[in-house]
Amino acid sequence: MTHPATRTASPPAAALRRAAPALLGYAAVRALGLLTLALFAQARGKSAYTLLTGRWDSLWYTRVAELGYGYEVRLPNGDVHSNLAFFPLLPWLERLLHAVTPLSYAGAGLAVSLLASLAAAWGIFAVAEEVYGRRAGVCAVLLWAVLPVGIVQSMAYSESLFTALAAWSLYAVLTGRWLTAGLLAALAGLTRPVGLAVVAAVWTAAIASFGRTRSETLPQGAHTEERAPSLTRRALAMLIAPLGAAGYVLWVGRHTGRGPLGYLDVQAGWRNGFDGGYAFARFVADKFTSFPSALAGVGLVVGVGLVIWLYVVGVRQRQPLPLLVYTGVVTALALCASSYFGSKPRLLLPAFPLLLPLALALARLRTSRSALVTGGVAVLSAVYGAFWLNGSGPP
Repeated sequence: MTHPATRTASPPAAALRRAAPALLGYAAVRALGLLTLALFAQARGKSAYTLLTGRWDSLWYTRVAELGYGYEVRLPNGDVHSNLAFFPLLPWLERLLHAVTPLSYAGAGLAVSLLASLAAAWGIFAVAEEVYGRRAGVCAVLLWAVLPVGIVQSMAYSESLFTALAAWSLYAVLTGRWLTAGLLAALAGLTRPVGLAVVAAVWTAAIASFGRTRSETLPQGAHTEERAPSLTRRALAMLIAPLGAAGYVLWVGRHTGRGPLGYLDVQAGWRNGFDGGYAFARFVADKFTSFPSALAGVGLVVGVGLVIWLYVVGVRQRQPLPLLVYTGVVTALALCASSYFGSKPRLLLPAFPLLLPLALALARLRTSRSALVTGGVAVLSAVYGAFWLNGSGPP
């Protein structure tokens, strides 16, 4: 790759033209998924709109947008589900869009998610193109679209918004736009707890760049003058990046009166925590105690193995350090959390750099063959997504 200091920004119109095939392909895949969901829901007497906007986490976000924080549900077993567990950026945007349009809060949440998913697709393309070229960028976007849980990208959830902010922050890091990277990382930190992964990527890249800068030699007489602004921008990016996540966590601690660890208490009420993967390992092991649940256990083992293998391949292919750090943190938090196990595939959605090795392989195929493969997987993903979203448990 070209050194960040030597890159020049592309005009937005030119960047959009380069990304157009990826965005059009992404929109087509998501349209297929939504159409399949609508037909499936109609056949079962359900509303696709309600499935996308009025169940599980989307209800909690809508309630925060409409009524603010402070709502909680006490369960018979003593657990307390507080809406303080949900970070504020998505409900803020829902409230803003509701205020300036005729959309309901739920409709505003769906609109934000749909727009954010396009922004995420563009950001994924920008990152992949920067690292591996345009063709790989298109393939990466299509692979992200056809993931089995891709329907979540079109729900009033925060995954699409977070992925958009994370992808563009990583792109800003890769292209040396440090202040932009820091600001987007701060916004990502206001979206989901895993925003810490974006902060870690920005910090790692900035620290590594400090080391490179100290070893570089600029033309005589330009050493201090040209280096100082860049160092200042990197330092500011490091200061700005954690403000979103830290600000909300500290506010929750003050709001609950439990101090800096108050947010962990809120998550504990949902039985969410980080146990290094112990609970998940027990969950998988329990699948092998009977048949046919053992088949599900095999599927889980294969799935986890595939995720780890893709990460190892990314390391071997020498993906940029910020991508590896970001993906590693997202993956670790998803797999090693003691939260609801059915949500783990969804929690891995933002880890899009895992798809880059597959995107490279797909990019090497002929266009007709890669289109056939992607189209076939898109159909399977649409059917699975419709079936999954009509199920009893939250995604």
